[in-house]
Amino acid sequence: MSQGHTVVAEHVRSWGKEGIFFDYRHYLPLLERKPGSLNHARPLADLNLPECFDTLRRRLQGEEVVRQGEGLREFIRVLRLLEDYPMDRLRKAVEKALRIHAHSRDAVLQFLVPRFSWPNTTFLLDGHKHLRLVKVGKPDLSAYRNLLTQGGEP
Repeated sequence: MSQGHTVVAEHVRSWGKEGIFFDYRHYLPLLERKPGSLNHARPLADLNLPECFDTLRRRLQGEEVVRQGEGLREFIRVLRLLEDYPMDRLRKAVEKALRIHAHSRDAVLQFLVPRFSWPNTTFLLDGHKHLRLVKVGKPDLSAYRNLLTQGGEP
């Protein structure tokens, strides 16, 4: 299926009788609205999730305090990360989150998003040679002490 020049969905065509093909990723948004259907979802039957997903689900459902179904809904939000990331990478992220007892989609996502490496950055003056002449002095910490004696603690 496409909308304009953008491919919205691709489906395997069934040439035989009564062939059914599911793409579980298309079903996940519906499951988020109706989390009680997760146990009976035919599109997820052949997904074969790693053990860490079962652990995460049990922990999330065990943490349900305020509203029934929120733990399961949060688990489905983690599964929805499969829409953007491969299973192996998501499995590693879930395992890391479980190790630090962080049981949420946002916590798992932190292990999926690449971190910026500051030590590998270099400040280049290419095209800004005039900045080489700028000298920045060391800060005068006595100014901060003056602020404290005027209006803050002594």
